[in-house]
Amino acid sequence: MKVILKEDVKDLGEMGSIVDVKIGYGRNYLIPRNLAVEANTKNVRQFEHEKKNILVKARKVRQSMQDVADQISKMTLTIEAQAGEEDKLFGSVTSKDIAEAITLQGVEIDKRKVILEEPIKRLGSYEVTVKIHKDVTASVKVEVKKSGTEEA
Repeated sequence: MKVILKEDVKDLGEMGSIVDVKIGYGRNYLIPRNLAVEANTKNVRQFEHEKKNILVKARKVRQSMQDVADQISKMTLTIEAQAGEEDKLFGSVTSKDIAEAITLQGVEIDKRKVILEEPIKRLGSYEVTVKIHKDVTASVKVEVKKSGTEEA
């Protein structure tokens, strides 16, 4: 079954491309979720007419994501955590903690977009990558500090 993608679909194709998919995937997933339409002659002609609007929409989405990335890149996040001897944390700082700290700065980010190879387990400064869009990534500086003031 050939379909025209109305949105970007991971591992399948970009908005506007005509792809060949299995009938069940097209009818039960892509078309009901309004991600694609069947690629018959009427829809292909209509799509060619709307292609310009789709490309403009894609450009606007990418630009807005780039603006969000610029905003995130300017941030320095401070996360306080309890730490023991040798600056080891009790627990760890995860992508969820970083996403919440970014949200507190005024930018809504899903924790799945924060890319950490492994959770942060020591005090210090770290550079963390945030993948905002398939082509747009940002790097945010995260400082993990000891919570509470034990100094006299």
